[in-house]
Amino acid sequence: MDLPLDHLRTLAAVVDAGTLDRAAVQLAVSPSAVSQRIRAIEQRVGRVVLQRTKPVRATEAGEALVRLARQLALLEHDARIALGDDTLAQRVPLAVNADSLITWFLPALAAVTAERSVTFDIHREDQERTAQLLEAGTVMGAVTSQREPVAGCVASPLGRMRYVPIASRALAERWFSRGLSRAALEAAPIVDFDRHDTLQAKFAHRHGARSEAPRHVISASAEFAEAVRMGLGWGMLLPGQFEAGLADGSLVQLAETGVEVPLWWQRWNLSSPLLDLVTDAVQSAARTSPALV
Repeated sequence: MDLPLDHLRTLAAVVDAGTLDRAAVQLAVSPSAVSQRIRAIEQRVGRVVLQRTKPVRATEAGEALVRLARQLALLEHDARIALGDDTLAQRVPLAVNADSLITWFLPALAAVTAERSVTFDIHREDQERTAQLLEAGTVMGAVTSQREPVAGCVASPLGRMRYVPIASRALAERWFSRGLSRAALEAAPIVDFDRHDTLQAKFAHRHGARSEAPRHVISASAEFAEAVRMGLGWGMLLPGQFEAGLADGSLVQLAETGVEVPLWWQRWNLSSPLLDLVTDAVQSAARTSPALV
């Protein structure tokens, strides 16, 4: 199967842009040319590669081709660097969970930019879902809770994030005056980061809850912790987010044990100096971060 490189680049551009017209502007070609290239790919592979939705989405076959296009772009960039052409910054899409992003991940990005001309496109997603972006070819590396490598990727351990159940003193006195009873855990409001956040629910179920408690959804890391400190609900916080409150008595730790979430770094299984540099920086930042144990 012979797929022209410009056709693969066009497919990736369409998926990134969301529409054929926007991709045409970015590629400086006509919308008709974009459409013809997509049709040519589909004729060659004998499958539909794009779902014509708004925005457009790659099919399963299309995801494989998008991943190929981005891997070829990375290898082309590495070759240019080896030949002394370092004028173009390589775009590096990565996926990372919000808590890693605010606690330990950014120094890794800074370390890479100090050595190479790159731009990062960070996709913030729950650690249980970041691997899906790897599988779709959207990103070339991801911090994930999935140990089993995605097809075409390799995985290495980063450590464990330790979450502690915290509530404001007023909320604890209202709902947990008799401890972590099933009734209290089913009635006391919780704070979730987003609709995919299961940390609070897992902790509650581990301590006897059978039904879901009322939930606030606060999809911003700093505001999430502040919502817990203000007493909107109880939630799982990281070291550095609650110690001052415990010391002055405004916060209460609901249990001695919390939840530990193992994190893994998954990346494309390619021989790429740039991807190796990113991997080394991520692993180094994880090793030196107090947020990981």
